[in-house]
Amino acid sequence: MTALISMHNAVFDWLDRQSGLILPTLARFVFAAVLLIYFWKSALTKVGSGIFGIFSPSDGAYVQIFPRAMEAASYDSSQLGVFYWVVALLGTWAEFILPALILVGLFSRLASIGMIGFIIMQSATDIVGHGATDATTLGAWFDAASGSLIMDQRTLWVMVLLVIVVKGAGPLSLDRLIGRLS
Repeated sequence: MTALISMHNAVFDWLDRQSGLILPTLARFVFAAVLLIYFWKSALTKVGSGIFGIFSPSDGAYVQIFPRAMEAASYDSSQLGVFYWVVALLGTWAEFILPALILVGLFSRLASIGMIGFIIMQSATDIVGHGATDATTLGAWFDAASGSLIMDQRTLWVMVLLVIVVKGAGPLSLDRLIGRLS
């Protein structure tokens, strides 16, 4: 029994020492595998037309980000002010830039904090703006169902990002490369 306990301790002590390398790398991989394309495709629905569309959010951007304001404006985004344009523009850019930073491991902790804020705002908009309050979509913690889009899935998204906030980007990252060069 002593040999089994010693082997157990040796294996898990080694794993614990490697956690700073393994966990952030896996967290970035999981983020890229599960959420990178999700956020980029969502951002593409918010870009205006033409070559300068990145500076001119589409009506879809306003509908997704400000559903109540767009309804009040009869879905005419030109009736919304500069504040709405700035938020739609920065929100669209954030959906492109923050996941890209996490993917390459550059400013990963800050990008992950930004993504956590983005997910919180996305969830609040879904609940308050789009009325996603049905039990299947909203969900609840500590229940038998584990597949709700907001409470369950987005909690897991945030957890993956928190690993990066706490542990950094890991060894395969531009953060690490820059750290070694300086």
